[in-house]
Amino acid sequence: MEDVVAIVARMASAMARVNHTVEGGPLDALDDQTTVSLIADAAEVRKSVDLVLAAAAAVVDQRSDRDRGVAGLARQNGHRSATSLLQSMTGQSRSDVTRALRTGRDLLGHAEEGRLSAVGAEDQGLAIGVNGSSGDATPLWRTLLRAALTEGRITTAQHEAIRVGMGDPPLDRSPDSDPAALTAAWARSTETLLEEAGELSVEDLRHAARIARDRLDPLGVARRFAERFAARSFRRWADAAGQQHAHLVLDDESAAWIDAIGNAALRPRRGPRFVDAGGSMASSGSPDPAASAVHDPRTNEQLQYDLVMAVLRAGAAVDPNQAFGDRQPGVRVIVESPVVASDGEGVAHLEDGGDALPRQIAEKYLCDAGARIITTDVHGRPLDVGREHRTFTPKQRVAISVRDGGCVGRGCSAPPSWCEMHHIDHWYEHHGRTDVDDGVPLCRFHHLDLHNRGARIVRRRDPESGDDTYWWQEPADPATGVIPAPERLRSRSPRRFEAA
Repeated sequence: MEDVVAIVARMASAMARVNHTVEGGPLDALDDQTTVSLIADAAEVRKSVDLVLAAAAAVVDQRSDRDRGVAGLARQNGHRSATSLLQSMTGQSRSDVTRALRTGRDLLGHAEEGRLSAVGAEDQGLAIGVNGSSGDATPLWRTLLRAALTEGRITTAQHEAIRVGMGDPPLDRSPDSDPAALTAAWARSTETLLEEAGELSVEDLRHAARIARDRLDPLGVARRFAERFAARSFRRWADAAGQQHAHLVLDDESAAWIDAIGNAALRPRRGPRFVDAGGSMASSGSPDPAASAVHDPRTNEQLQYDLVMAVLRAGAAVDPNQAFGDRQPGVRVIVESPVVASDGEGVAHLEDGGDALPRQIAEKYLCDAGARIITTDVHGRPLDVGREHRTFTPKQRVAISVRDGGCVGRGCSAPPSWCEMHHIDHWYEHHGRTDVDDGVPLCRFHHLDLHNRGARIVRRRDPESGDDTYWWQEPADPATGVIPAPERLRSRSPRRFEAA
């Protein structure tokens, strides 16, 4: 709270210097840097206040326990439950209050139902008596989350995304697994997610947490797939004005197909391919599908609706060039060799997005659509072709997509199907090679941004482990000549989460 007071004082000082006579209000008088700093400070204050609110909410919940009867805190204030009292006090929705309560319980180490069975605190990778929990055994990954939250490295929303997305290790469903190895893997994946939290949106962080869980809990993939498959439904109705509506609940595989169809149709709308120094779209002397898409009066939602209707009308005999342009949709599934050799326990994952699919679905695709085999060396690096080809081959593009999982641009979640392959050593200028190690996937925006800014992507190889890391290097400041420190780029591949 002392930090909050200091930040609020800094915000008040900045506002006090504003010329309040400016038309439009005091914020309009702020310069760009002050505006950005004000937002950053406000976010820090909100992060701290949300932390206090979550902890206090958990205390209110504990003191409103049903066993206390009319002496409970909520009942004393005329409310049936802690949730009702907190909603009344904060003006938040029930879901927001419930989220705060979950975070507060984790924060204060309150016991929860379904806590891990007693197989020994030491074997489970537990931290004992953390944060005044009276000797309560707290799982290590929970301790890592709690520490990141209390230190201000993540927000309560980010904590919730990782906590719910990862869940708990399935010790009850994996009796043959090593509890220590499983919980240690859970903790390592939690650390990876915490490192990425500052670069990802809450939605993308939640998605990454689910991918990590599926990577570490392959037996649960088939169960979760079956649950979502059983929940599939399609419902239509008309409202009072006669407007027709539809509600569609998708299983994982069908959702992947709809995504592929939509991505193929909307791909020209992802942005103009060539932009001049001023940020305007440049003319290449030939028809530009992106440029023509800009003048399409339909919204993306309307275009996708028209597309779905076209596919339904045409059925399996649809002409792909008529409906999808130059990119026919398809779902690509990544299957690692141990999955093929396993006895029903392995899982595959989608190239776009990285979501897990049960082994049975992978087998169906292998039987129906065939496979393209990518071989790797002992470090997992796929094949190279040197300078024999100017562009990356289809097989190399798949290999790079498997390694990186999509655009490596900072904070980007574009899937491989949206990406172009960039030579980190430019083909002409640096005599770069068309090798997988020297290629990275970039979406159109980040690819063009890199070239326009004169930035580079640099590869570093650890001499001991043989692992490669990629770094975004901004050019030297033209005014000072100072070269900024490079910023590490992170893979989005599910393979970044180490299996137990």
